[in-house]
Amino acid sequence: MSVGLTAPATGELQPIPGIRIGITQAGVRKAGKDDLAVMLLPEGATMAGVYTLNRFCAAPVTLCRERRDSDVAPRALVINTGNANAGTGKDGMARAQSICRTLAGRLGCDELGVWPFSTGVIMETLPSERIIDALPAAVAEAVEDNWLRAASAIMTTDTVPKGRSLTRVIGGASVTVTGIAKGSGMIQPNMATMLGYIGVDAQVPQPVLQAMLDEVTQESFNRVTVDGDTSTNDAFMLIANGRPGSLTVDSVEDDSYAALRDAVAEVAVFLAQSLARDGEGATKFVTIEVSGGRDRAECRQVGKAIAHSPLVKTALFASDPNLGRILAAVGYAGIDDLDVGRVGLWLGDVRVVVDGGRDPDYIEADAAAVMAEPEISMRIDLGRGLAVDQVWTCDFSYDYVRINAEYRS
Repeated sequence: MSVGLTAPATGELQPIPGIRIGITQAGVRKAGKDDLAVMLLPEGATMAGVYTLNRFCAAPVTLCRERRDSDVAPRALVINTGNANAGTGKDGMARAQSICRTLAGRLGCDELGVWPFSTGVIMETLPSERIIDALPAAVAEAVEDNWLRAASAIMTTDTVPKGRSLTRVIGGASVTVTGIAKGSGMIQPNMATMLGYIGVDAQVPQPVLQAMLDEVTQESFNRVTVDGDTSTNDAFMLIANGRPGSLTVDSVEDDSYAALRDAVAEVAVFLAQSLARDGEGATKFVTIEVSGGRDRAECRQVGKAIAHSPLVKTALFASDPNLGRILAAVGYAGIDDLDVGRVGLWLGDVRVVVDGGRDPDYIEADAAAVMAEPEISMRIDLGRGLAVDQVWTCDFSYDYVRINAEYRS
């Protein structure tokens, strides 16, 4: 059950002109489930991506990185759930390539113009034959207004499809931004979510789009963690449809660059927070703000140490203001010259630690009331600078163990 998150309403996710999405059932792992999506891009579209830093990355991630370095324009994305195609060696690579080659032949484009993505169980053979057999059905039903169904089709242990659209007037042009993402467990993005896709109705050269995505990722998906595990399959893609007559952003110095980046970031932040709200078994959504750092990097370092701690996360589930667990995480976060005598801690509006020790006015019942809420804010002041950053996470409940214990059953 997610925390304060509902599925997008019908019609809420706006189409991006020229980007068509087809969904079908390939029976990758289970029958009767939408588990294959193709996203068809118009000529002139550009695409940027960021990928997992896990060295044991999946075959599709390796192929996407190769395509990133080629001069072939992107024409299609093919996405399957139920099987990660990770830890599958040369066979997994060959199967992913055969899917791309088949779809390219059907579309009449270069194989390098087809980008593969997979998510699901690791170290199982990808049933590429089933996916190939299902490709014609997916292509045949591809339409622009299919983002919501795609958000559902890419889910694994997610309980709610995740998507967001917004429209902004930028540089005198109306610009639509629509994004979807999936991810509920194995979430400690060292770049992105498990799978995320954002489309924009604009003309943006690929290098400029990549710079924009790199900035947006730092402000969104790199701030979220569910369980501290970085997936083998993480990929976050930003697609500009290149529609003639739409907003044109030619460089990062362009007057419209910041406004478009901010619109993309707004969608990405919503999607990133949705991952924590729908974390496996989550009952609490937690915002951890770390201030008083020398730079944002160390603030995020401390925030993630707290957010990763199983002891903190189980205390959150129990609504137990066990403050020693939070301070311990601050202490082992890796800031060797931290003066703990300057550290402060707040749960909501309740100050519980001042100058490194228990606030003399602290009343535990006040903190317990904060911890009992489904949405909790926590602030730590390091007392050593002016930098501020945030991390979003969730608690660990009994259901987290159950979901992961039963994942392959």
